Amino acid sequence: MDLEKLTAATGVRSKPKRVGRGPASGQGGTAGRGNKGQLSRSGGKVRPGFEGGQMPLQRRMPKRGFTNHCREAYVVVKVGDLARFEANAVVDPAALFEAGLIKHAADLVKVLAGGEIDKAVVVHAQGFSKAAKEKIEKAGGKAEIVGKVRRMAKSAS
Repeated sequence: MDLEKLTAATGVRSKPKRVGRGPASGQGGTAGRGNKGQLSRSGGKVRPGFEGGQMPLQRRMPKRGFTNHCREAYVVVKVGDLARFEANAVVDPAALFEAGLIKHAADLVKVLAGGEIDKAVVVHAQGFSKAAKEKIEKAGGKAEIVGKVRRMAKSAS
């Protein structure tokens, strides 16, 4: 038995109902849509959330909160995660990306004080917590704040 020779069982597939094909079909005239009104017309439907002219729920509910569209989200890296780098290594967002600690090389990075480090590393990031800076410098490394690198939009040309 071959797959291309398989067919559906008899009676499983039915032909589509042909509406509006005369009175003898049982679906002639109005084609099963009833008489007049919005639902009898082509394209006649109401948008989601429409309540027949009543004030809709999304407008009855009060507005709350605020979303700051200028917010700059930082990706957090802990001091303990920097211990995987070699001594005297320069750790910047590109190195963190290669190590799999951040998802994008263009992310803004802030280093927080979680974990411990015992190697001297030079860390370039957009932000440090006070405790993280102290831990890095206590281990003999440097914590340097670098400028914010923005993702560039694709040019129109």
